[in-house]
Amino acid sequence: MMDKNVSYYAFEMLYWCGLRLGELLALTSADFDFEKRTVRINKSYQRINGEDVITDPKTTKSIRTVTMPDFLAEEMQDYIKSIYGVQPDDRIFLITKSYLHREMKRGSNEAGVKRIRIHDLRHSHVSLLIEMGFSVVAIANRVGHESIDITYRYAHMLPTAQNEMAAKLNVERGIEDVS
Repeated sequence: MMDKNVSYYAFEMLYWCGLRLGELLALTSADFDFEKRTVRINKSYQRINGEDVITDPKTTKSIRTVTMPDFLAEEMQDYIKSIYGVQPDDRIFLITKSYLHREMKRGSNEAGVKRIRIHDLRHSHVSLLIEMGFSVVAIANRVGHESIDITYRYAHMLPTAQNEMAAKLNVERGIEDVS
């Protein structure tokens, strides 16, 4: 993916911020605050009857501000600077969903791995945050889930704390941990 900046940065944003595809394609340079390292998600892009349409996001909770990791904020700042004549309200990813699907297929073929759906990058982001130990509530807020019940659908990925619970119960009872 790195040989095409637009594809690379699109996939970076999708994975590291957990964005929906329509949210990504609606981003403008005005949505970024590089001092705070944030990106504001407040709209979605669709192509309807051959016309570009900017709509409200999927749900009310989808309107959010996502803090980017430092490296991604730097990459996006460089990317936006590289777009000739970009205005604050211009979309920064002037590509289509089908373009990104082709790029995903190309990248998967070159890497020799099974192709995943674009939306699976969002799932991967949630999975990573679960693995890192963040709360379901914090993750739901970051990715704009309307309800934490949606995030709980990933519960099969939550690490089991059974051994840790038993060890703490042993300590509470006055039994030393022998593990």
